[in-house]
Amino acid sequence: MNILLEKKILLIICGGISAYKSLEIIRLLKKKGARVKTILTKSAKEFVTPLSVVSLSQERVYDDLFSTENEAEMDHISLSRWSDLILVSPATANTISKLSAGSSDDLASTVVLASDKNIFLTPAMNVRMWEHPSTKKNLNKLKKYGYKIIGPEMGDMACGEFGLGKMTEPDKIIKNIENYFFNLSKSKKYKALITAGPTYEYIDPVRFITNKSSGKQGFELAKSLSKKGFDTTLISGPTNLKVNSDINLIKVETADEMFKATQNNLPTDVAIFSAAVADFKINEIKKEKIKKEHYINLSLEKNVDILNYVSNHNSLRPKLVIGFAAETNNLEQNSKKKLMDKNCDWIISNDVANKSIGFDSDFNEVTIFYKNRKINDEKLYKKKKSEISDEIVDRVISQLN
Repeated sequence: MNILLEKKILLIICGGISAYKSLEIIRLLKKKGARVKTILTKSAKEFVTPLSVVSLSQERVYDDLFSTENEAEMDHISLSRWSDLILVSPATANTISKLSAGSSDDLASTVVLASDKNIFLTPAMNVRMWEHPSTKKNLNKLKKYGYKIIGPEMGDMACGEFGLGKMTEPDKIIKNIENYFFNLSKSKKYKALITAGPTYEYIDPVRFITNKSSGKQGFELAKSLSKKGFDTTLISGPTNLKVNSDINLIKVETADEMFKATQNNLPTDVAIFSAAVADFKINEIKKEKIKKEHYINLSLEKNVDILNYVSNHNSLRPKLVIGFAAETNNLEQNSKKKLMDKNCDWIISNDVANKSIGFDSDFNEVTIFYKNRKINDEKLYKKKKSEISDEIVDRVISQLN
């Protein structure tokens, strides 16, 4: 199987002596059937010519931020949407610094900033530049943003020195890209269902009972699953969050609506219940607004426990059922009890009493409790919810495979 056949690769060539290797990268990609479009930075043209790139790629070379040749569409948007993957090679210390700062002063950096695709960097620089604390700091920041780093290698430098900083050879870079697409193709056979956000339980036409859930962790989980190839359905209570069009987003308000939407979208391979579903609903919703002069007693009844229903359903139960637990105390005890009571495979817990994580924060810190006692419980320390999601999805893929 030729995993790179018809894959669309956007190659950004930056200015460094290793830029000559980019021509071999193009040749290997084309040999394997990939389509390659190229951006040359201003300094890259000091090392390789647009003519040599065009000859190998058989595609136009892009270099100017605003193109008079293509007025109908903005290159930085169209290129980022066209590609399946972006490869920056060589990635110089200057490029790494610009990307970590979110700079967008040329076409290359603007495309990267505007992209929603996976971005691979192949660093290449002098050993002293590679070892400089600022380079390390910038790379760590980019890793947290989700950038993939290939290399560098140990070897002789063009400057005559020896050490770490040599750009990875083109055949190894291609192998990394092939592995990425192979893992993506393995995940494409899987279907995932996520619930996210709060629910509204109406008292009258204008008032409702709800909670503080923002839906951010659930939305990030859906993005991570989709990015890694899952056929992803996200059922969300009321939020203002957005997702890409490749995620099937179903908007609901009440717990009953979320339950019905969940039923309608089973079976799946994995179901992750991160929504903060109201435990109770109003027994009788008033048809007209209740005037504030009137005292009211609310009569409540229990909502269907969606996690419990799915976990214990014989025919519709996914291979992997994951619940979330927002706790304010006794996190481990409460989480393990929920794990057993609900019959789910994992419980992912966080301490919502900690104001810096959890509800409405962009950060989280969670502990994964596993039903399978052969797997040790794991704590994922404080980081962005997008990073937490990537780590969770990596574990989901490992278990499903």
